[in-house]
Amino acid sequence: MKIDAHQHFWSTKRPNDYGFLTPAAGVLYKEYLPDDLKPRLEEAGVDYTVLVQAAETEAETRWLLDLARGADYIAGVVGWIDFDTDPGTFIQRLNAFRANPKFIGVRPMLQDLPDDRFILRPRVLENLRTVAALDFPFDILVYPRHLPHIYEMLQKVPLLRAVIDHMAKPEIRTHEIASWRFWMRKISRFPNVWCKLSGMVTEADHSNWQQQDFVPYVQCMIKHFGCRRLMYGSDWPVCLQAATYMQVHNLLAAVLEDLPEKLEDREWNAVFGSNAARFYKLNLLNR
Repeated sequence: MKIDAHQHFWSTKRPNDYGFLTPAAGVLYKEYLPDDLKPRLEEAGVDYTVLVQAAETEAETRWLLDLARGADYIAGVVGWIDFDTDPGTFIQRLNAFRANPKFIGVRPMLQDLPDDRFILRPRVLENLRTVAALDFPFDILVYPRHLPHIYEMLQKVPLLRAVIDHMAKPEIRTHEIASWRFWMRKISRFPNVWCKLSGMVTEADHSNWQQQDFVPYVQCMIKHFGCRRLMYGSDWPVCLQAATYMQVHNLLAAVLEDLPEKLEDREWNAVFGSNAARFYKLNLLNR
C-alpha cells in the first residue's frame, strides 16, 4: 500500500480564502481537483493520499471534507482550526470536525503568521495540550527560523503527536544546512515527532535542481528520525512550480536508492506508505 502523505486541492470558483491564489501564482492559479490528481496517482502506483488544508478557514476544511467523501483515494483531511482562541471554543470546534471520520489531523499555517512565536502563546499551548491529550495528529508548517520555537513548544507539550511538513523547508537553493540540521537533530529526540520528505523541489532552484542537491537533507532525516518516522509526500500541485508529480515521486526514490546504506524492503514500504497510515491512524484495510 502506497500513500502520498501530503497533497492539496483548491478551486478558483470558491471564495478566495487562500491569499496566494492570484494570477501572479502562475501554474498554481487554476483549479486542482480530485479528477486532476487521480491519473498521476495511478501512474505512480499510489493508492491513497492525505489531503492537507491550504487556507486558514474552517470553510475550506469543510469543502475538503466534501471532496474526500467523493474520492475513495483520499484517506483523510488535515484541516484548519484557530488555535489562538478560547479553549472551550477550540475543543468544541475540534470535536465537531472529529465527528467526521475523514478528519484525521489539524494544521495552523505557522509559516505565514507575522508572529514567529505564535506557537508559544498561552492559549495556543493550552489548545495544543488538548490535541496531545487526544493523541490527535498535528502538522507543523514552518521555515527553519521557526525551529527554535517549535523545540521550545515541544518541551512544554512533549506528548504531542506531530509531523514536520516539508522537512521545515530547508534552504536547499543555497545549500544552507548547518543551523537547520542542528535544530532538526534536537527536535528528532522527541519520539512522537515525525517528518515528511516533501516539498523539496520548491525549496531548490526551480529550473535547475539536481538529485544531488537533496541528498544531504534526506541523509540527515534518516540519521536522526529513522525510516520509521519519515513519510513520502508530493506536495502536489505546489510541486508543479518545479517538477511534475512523477518527477517528485521518482526523485525521492532515486535519492533513497543511492544512499550508502541501502534501505530494506520494509523501510521502503514504511516511508512510502505504512508510516503515514500509522501516524494518521488510517484504517484502510476494510475499504
